[in-house]
Amino acid sequence: MKKFLLVIMASVLLLSCNDHDEDMYKNNLVDIATVENPGQSTKFYLNLDNNERLWTSVSDLRYYRPKDGQRVIANYVIRSNKSDTSAYDHDVRLIDVYEILTKGIFRIKPAQQDSIGNDQIEISQLWIGSDYLNVEFNYPGYNKIHFISLVSDSTKTYTDNKIHLEFRHNANGDYPSYSKWGMASFDLRALKLNALGDSVKLVIHTKEYRSPQDKTYNLTYKFNSSNEVSARKISIPKNAVKVL
Repeated sequence: MKKFLLVIMASVLLLSCNDHDEDMYKNNLVDIATVENPGQSTKFYLNLDNNERLWTSVSDLRYYRPKDGQRVIANYVIRSNKSDTSAYDHDVRLIDVYEILTKGIFRIKPAQQDSIGNDQIEISQLWIGSDYLNVEFNYPGYNKIHFISLVSDSTKTYTDNKIHLEFRHNANGDYPSYSKWGMASFDLRALKLNALGDSVKLVIHTKEYRSPQDKTYNLTYKFNSSNEVSARKISIPKNAVKVL
């Protein structure tokens, strides 16, 4: 009888823990962040684009060691809030993560035009968060890795006092079988070097399926600002793929 009671108590405790875990995961948040992990540790900081700083005190990804500066979509739960004098804002439990392709601006040379490519693509969202241009996109593909770049082409001249960049896609000869989703973040901090003020005007050129001519996006990159992040949320669809 005593042994039977112990089994019942253990079962109740296990169910209680499971209910607690399920309730915890209902309060999960999903945000874009930049990893701060110079020591390549399993515990690291996540710097959100709204300037909040998270410490991954607990992680469901036991052996995950992201690179310092890696952009990610982080799925997490806040475990505790820190005081105003703390080095970070929240302790969090990291549930899952999607690594965003993270690159700088590529200064293209004429001989590199073919390797960079200029295939059509579909842009879902394009915005600046912190010091990054974030691009969410779709393209038709099958089984090959596609290549994504943000290009500065010095052979082209403009007279509007804006910085013109090209979002380029190389389909790598892939067969257009079904729709795939991807995301890239491009570090814009190099644009501060020759800037005269506290911001620069950007024009992003793209070649899209639904536009007969090259499409352009006009943005303002404000230095030391969270830019547009308050209005942006992201989710990871099932057709997410790796791009280079």
